[in-house]
Amino acid sequence: MPYRTTLSIVKPRSVFNHGLRTGVSLHCHTKFSREVLDFIPHYVAKMPLIAGRFARLCRRFEARHGRPLDFTKAWWTPPVTPRVLHDAEVQHLEHTLGVRGIVSITDHDEIEACCGLRATGQDTPISTEWTTPFGAAYFHVGVHNLPLEHARAIAAELFTFTADPEARSKPDVLEELFSMLNALPGVLVVLNHPLWDIENIGAERHAAALKDFLNRYRRWLHALEINGFRPWRENLAVAQLARDLELPLVSGGDRHGLSPNTVVNLTDAPTFAEMVEELRIYGRSHVVVLPEYQENLILRILEAAAQILDEYPDNPEGQRHWPERLFFLDAEGQPCSLRECWAAHSPLWAKVATWVFRQLGRQRWRPALGMVLPRSHLEVGEQ
Repeated sequence: MPYRTTLSIVKPRSVFNHGLRTGVSLHCHTKFSREVLDFIPHYVAKMPLIAGRFARLCRRFEARHGRPLDFTKAWWTPPVTPRVLHDAEVQHLEHTLGVRGIVSITDHDEIEACCGLRATGQDTPISTEWTTPFGAAYFHVGVHNLPLEHARAIAAELFTFTADPEARSKPDVLEELFSMLNALPGVLVVLNHPLWDIENIGAERHAAALKDFLNRYRRWLHALEINGFRPWRENLAVAQLARDLELPLVSGGDRHGLSPNTVVNLTDAPTFAEMVEELRIYGRSHVVVLPEYQENLILRILEAAAQILDEYPDNPEGQRHWPERLFFLDAEGQPCSLRECWAAHSPLWAKVATWVFRQLGRQRWRPALGMVLPRSHLEVGEQ
């Protein structure tokens, strides 16, 4: 199958004439998405003012409960509801590109947001971002457009594999699952941000695991992802990998906050299923990099962090403040929010750190921060 991906970069304040009728926003996360906190110890250890306090907090937890604080079994959830996210993405596509919008929500190892939207009459694909353990690594696979009548049963099989402590040593089972997905003609299987060392095992180990993963499962994959929250240089390397593998590229905005996706797909197909057919049969994909992606990545990450840490008084009770959206497992294995762990009050250092991150993500600080932060590769003309 020939490599037939088109990549368009829309410059700020420019007119983009494309002649297509449908925009597709892939890879979005809602309040149902369980975002694992296994990265916390890795990054907090690099923060001079917080690392010591964090280490003491972990030691106190272990002394009090007789077990270490396991961040691989802790998670946070984004603040946005499925309806708010869906409508915002559709409106953004209509406003920026003049197209009818389709949104594929991919919560981590969950399909409740999609099923809920379908129950209200919304013709949205049932999709998920599936965590696939493999050797020393794990990969995130976008599984889009599960058949409605079998979606819950298929999702249960996928998520059971993810939760299996022995999954890493069962490559044959993973192959069976990929084969099953590939046998469903309307399903799109995308390897998301393949070059990102999301496990923090080191670039060399991740690259070796990725090579083994692709050698074994490449035939079941339909596309690789250009990711809206990964650096442009990394996305270019993914594009080269896709060429080498003779796979198309698709977009994946990877939004977790309120800001719309910054990379999307355009198609003349009127439905998501027909877009999948274009990709799987003809290898045809038109990825569009929107002007928002070309803003400084660090500033966009800070903006997303501020949105995640903000308060949302219109959200349902128990989802309004960020400590209510962050969970650990208690001694009985039951979810316990950080607010419950802190009881009546949060530590002063946590309040200060939260305030700082929220301020750094505000629009009013962008010009000043933009002057001191390095420019992105797209800003300096690398394409």
